[in-house]
Amino acid sequence: MIKLEGCGTALATPFKDGKVDYEAYEGLVRRQVDSGIDFLVPLGSTAETPCLEDGEKCRLLEIARSVSGSLPLVVGAGSNSPAATVRNMRLLSPFGPDAYLVVVPFYNKPTQEGIFEYFKYVSEAADKPVVAYNVPGRTGVNMTAATTLRVAGLPGVIAVKEASGDLGQIRSIIEAAPEGFRVFSGNDDQTAGVVLSGGAGVISVASNVDPSRMVRFTHALLRGDEGEYGRLSGELAPLFDACFVESNPIPVKAALRILGLCSSEMRLPLTEATEETFRIMENVLGGLGL
Repeated sequence: MIKLEGCGTALATPFKDGKVDYEAYEGLVRRQVDSGIDFLVPLGSTAETPCLEDGEKCRLLEIARSVSGSLPLVVGAGSNSPAATVRNMRLLSPFGPDAYLVVVPFYNKPTQEGIFEYFKYVSEAADKPVVAYNVPGRTGVNMTAATTLRVAGLPGVIAVKEASGDLGQIRSIIEAAPEGFRVFSGNDDQTAGVVLSGGAGVISVASNVDPSRMVRFTHALLRGDEGEYGRLSGELAPLFDACFVESNPIPVKAALRILGLCSSEMRLPLTEATEETFRIMENVLGGLGL
């Protein structure tokens, strides 16, 4: 059973002329490793996974595993069908995941009982630990604190990525969670609130852009270094805002292009960043000294 803590990056997927740019992806992963990232999260929503083919998913995970060495990989496998989620797990299992990130079923709008039964089904079929992912802004339904705590009691469910935006709800989960169950912020701008309430860290979008600073920020929070995390919070706040001026990962891809790390190309239905987003990102990166 892996022990997750600190800052994990929800990796973006670079494209070039309509195809996955595997060479650029390898560079992105290597940059994360060299920056001291604690774990990686390939094939999540930041990776535009709904628009990736099965073969592309496998190759991306294969590269992430090869480059990251012993770093934990929490790999996106969720869908709105329990059977499809299990198929995703079986597809990805040979390529080195340490855990699966499984989102609350989207579009279906299940009841709380349906959410619990979904995670029960998936966790019983999984060959690796499961990290539940609550993101009502994308799924259309919130997994409540009470349901999350029921899910936390399932064998094999080790953590939750909480992106409800409701710090009261998140604190309720942290306070009542069973021993060993980890709570991660799913929103960069709530990292401090979650970690200082007893959370284990963040699964970050912003760390695609500035992994080193995000790692130092998260570690300062975990050790209670108020001066350090206060300073870094002020530096990172504009980046947190900029990463969501358009739908994620559009602004992140713009930043990565400005940094010369990959193109800003997206796959439909997402489209490339506007000129205004590029301007915002250029200003933010300049302020960060990147």
